[in-house]
Amino acid sequence: MAQFGRTTEKPGINWERAFDLYVNAIACDNELLWVQATTKLAKLSKHAPEDLLARTIPVLVELLRGIPSTDLSPSIQEAAAHCLKCVACRGEGRLAVLIGESGAIPSLLSLLLHADGSLRRVLLKCLRNSVTFAAHNREIVVRHGGLEIILNLLNTCSDDLKRYLLEILSALALLREVRRTILISRGVCFLVEAARRGSMVSRCRAAQAIGLLGLVKRARRTLVDSGTFSVLLELLQVGDTSTKVVAANALGVISSHVDYIRPLASAGAIPLYADLLQGTDPMGKEIAEDVFCILAVVEENGVAIVEHLVRILRGDSAEAKAAAADVLWDLAGYKHLPSVVRNSGAIPILVQLLEDQNIDVREKVSGAITQLSYNEADRAALANSGAIPRLVDMLQDESEEMRDNAAEALVNFSEDPSLGDRISDVLNSPSFQNMQERLTQIRASDAYLAASLRHMNTEQLTMDPAALI
Repeated sequence: MAQFGRTTEKPGINWERAFDLYVNAIACDNELLWVQATTKLAKLSKHAPEDLLARTIPVLVELLRGIPSTDLSPSIQEAAAHCLKCVACRGEGRLAVLIGESGAIPSLLSLLLHADGSLRRVLLKCLRNSVTFAAHNREIVVRHGGLEIILNLLNTCSDDLKRYLLEILSALALLREVRRTILISRGVCFLVEAARRGSMVSRCRAAQAIGLLGLVKRARRTLVDSGTFSVLLELLQVGDTSTKVVAANALGVISSHVDYIRPLASAGAIPLYADLLQGTDPMGKEIAEDVFCILAVVEENGVAIVEHLVRILRGDSAEAKAAAADVLWDLAGYKHLPSVVRNSGAIPILVQLLEDQNIDVREKVSGAITQLSYNEADRAALANSGAIPRLVDMLQDESEEMRDNAAEALVNFSEDPSLGDRISDVLNSPSFQNMQERLTQIRASDAYLAASLRHMNTEQLTMDPAALI
């Protein structure tokens, strides 16, 4: 029979013979032998071929479903659940899928309703592995009322079992209908706790579910009140790279509401996002850039963010410097922040970086300088830092983006009465003239649009678009 994948077979064991012996043991009318044989199978499962383990699943499920007939029956069910838990870890999820397809999950849930002690613990571990390694099993659990069972147990169980319940909940919460139920049933606190406790994989899932739930506006207040900020910020500190990215994204989703911008910054988010900006994960950098642009809406946050960006610009990492310059490019357009950028000492550093060896750094820096050149005080600071001759040289750069950025900035300098004479040498440059013409057209278009809007009355602005068809 074809194998599902690689195995870690224990040498010296005839697995076909071992499987026959196990089936024969279960066929005997001896429940003590069933427990012993199944316990032995669980120990050997990490070495056994996956195709053999697949053949044991129906046998184990039947033992799980067995009607109690003696005092040993709970022990048989416990041994079967423990063995299924071990099997579910094998095969990169394929065996967990087979467990779900075998009908094991309804039996696990049914037993869980009345089990206690060690049997309850093993049932929860088996259920946790089943939903961790096979996404389809999560739907089966929900379809058979498993979410309600888990939420009820979370309200009543002892603390030593809570970890397993939270890890199950974090897997189920990746389903949209589960998140809806969690919100309605006031179970958000459990989802937040799942992001605080358990394995890092489970905590990462919970953080992902929190981010998805945060897309629902009415859920954000509940998430914040349940302590989401502190939990996700902790993951940003102690998580692995993928966990940090997930937690950062979830925080970004929640912070997009104006009410939570100040609380998130006050909780210490800005330094952690600065660390993420300096990391190696491209998605993490992108998320950090987006969140900085949100947090900087508040001027005091902008001051702190720019300080971190200046520190990064002084560093050695080209990728980090490019990312920091990209954020400054955005922040330079905020009307309440130009003086913040100027007073931070960023401008002389940006001008120096126009000669950086890394093209991405130069492109992002040239964009930030172009944006700054729209402000009169910043133009003066740029000129005093030696930006003009460097921008003139950039008109000959191989990068079209840098030529365009340089030309746009120089057009702004040319329109400044106090600085225009410094760029007289480039007035006849094709790049400069093309950009000057483009900017003239853009400004004319903007002026026309603004005039058109001023002449529109309230009725026209509120008209149903369907009436125009």
